[in-house]
Amino acid sequence: MKRCYEVYQVDAFTNEKFTGNPAGVVVRANGLTKKEMQKIARELNNSETAFLFENTSEEYDVETRYFTPTNEVPICGHATIASQYIRALTSGNGGKEGVTHRVYNKTGAGILPVDIIGDGVDAKVVMTQGAVAFGPVLEGDIRDKLIRALGIINEDVMDKSPIQIVSTGHSKVMIGLKSSDVLNNLRPDMNMLKEVSWAIACNGFYTFVINDKQSPYLVEGRMFAPAIGIEEDPVTGNANGPLGAYLVAYDLVDHDGEALNFQALQGTAMMRPGHIDVHVKIEDNSPVQVKVAGHAVTVFKTQIEMDS
Repeated sequence: MKRCYEVYQVDAFTNEKFTGNPAGVVVRANGLTKKEMQKIARELNNSETAFLFENTSEEYDVETRYFTPTNEVPICGHATIASQYIRALTSGNGGKEGVTHRVYNKTGAGILPVDIIGDGVDAKVVMTQGAVAFGPVLEGDIRDKLIRALGIINEDVMDKSPIQIVSTGHSKVMIGLKSSDVLNNLRPDMNMLKEVSWAIACNGFYTFVINDKQSPYLVEGRMFAPAIGIEEDPVTGNANGPLGAYLVAYDLVDHDGEALNFQALQGTAMMRPGHIDVHVKIEDNSPVQVKVAGHAVTVFKTQIEMDS
């Protein structure tokens, strides 16, 4: 007897199909093994595929597991936006006329709230990320190797902007650049980036620039994670969230002392532009909580049959 699972292809952090970041979403994934989930993620070949497990726990509403084509990861921003968007559509649990519906989502980064604002295909998903954590600043030989891997020089790196690992549940290396031209012309050595990843136990490298005040987007970025099968990711929630904390921690942008709210643009170099709303709560001049938000759009729905 075969088991049948509903599978969606969803573009996240966008309202327009074929832009933003594509994610696979498997609803009601109960019964799938880790090996089967990895095979499905490899077959769909998105940067991440989310698997939703419904349950009756009093602590959370749904459990989500996230897989790249090669690895399981603790959490993923765009796949959370995509999967909770689909769950709201298929369960009827979206908000009504701007009213927020809250879901508690169990992930590898803990049980985190997700808010669904609005109803139907226009619903917006707000993801509260995990605890803000600042890891090591990359210095010396490992910093030099990363600079070479990105194909840039030290003078391309933004002043007063240390190259540092930052996490809100899934760590990324923050690399501030002075010029949009440098950002858009990056052609990293993926094998060398893998070596850096293995050396520092962090698989993602987020390069970004701070735009001038005429731009609607405070920052624009690109994210590379070849060590987990993602050469470049179009729009990354778990990069722009930590970036918000990083911008506050190093006082790189203006804010009111209580919150930093901004939009980030990513994906233009891949011709898949999308944007992320980022909210950073600030206490005593330090970032204490990060939320990322965005819309999503369904590209197609299908079924996968699994042998018993």
